[in-house]
Amino acid sequence: MAFGRTRKADEPPVEPVAWTEVWEFVVGRLERPETPKRKKATTGAHAVRVPRGGKLDKVLAPCAYVASGQLQGLPAAPGLTLFEDAAQQRLLCYVAAPQEVDGERHHVVHDGRGQVIGTIKRIPPKRPFRHTWRIEQPGYPEIMGRNEWASGGVKDIAGRAAERLLHEALDGLFSSPGDSDQGGRPRSLEWRSGEEIVMTSEGSAQVRIRKEWLDRRLAFAFALIGDV
Repeated sequence: MAFGRTRKADEPPVEPVAWTEVWEFVVGRLERPETPKRKKATTGAHAVRVPRGGKLDKVLAPCAYVASGQLQGLPAAPGLTLFEDAAQQRLLCYVAAPQEVDGERHHVVHDGRGQVIGTIKRIPPKRPFRHTWRIEQPGYPEIMGRNEWASGGVKDIAGRAAERLLHEALDGLFSSPGDSDQGGRPRSLEWRSGEEIVMTSEGSAQVRIRKEWLDRRLAFAFALIGDV
């Protein structure tokens, strides 16, 4: 895929969208992906981006901007700091340096005024599964992020286990030697509060929000931290 910064003259600038209204997003620089109509992809600022448009005119509109490494006096690492505007004048949120608490890794998320808006916790793995996640948002029930194969009730897990065996067999046929984590695909997580699915994620970049009450900034923070 070829990338360039020159947009076609007949395409208007990609306008930012409000971060409070986001339901699906990715993190990156790709702004205009290739389509049957658009033969060359274009990039923009490193940002949290929201899919807009249709199959022929799809764009990834920014809603929050990842801090530049050139900025001085940031409250956290540039890759863990977001601004509301492209000029990076209005701080949206940031993730403090992680703390180890009883074997868990806690990432405290702050808003632009420095107030705590929640905590993202990485929970050590238990065999045969990988690590899991928790999101604590004050005033709301805890959200548990687990591999989709292990989420839900006993019947759900059993059905997914059978489906997983099929997928792994297919991966063995079509993946290349050296591919990791099931053919190199990002891990799918379901984020549940009780029986409700609050959010889903593919890896740490493609995220879909399912419940209005989830603070989008916490979802952004997870994507910045990365599912590692």
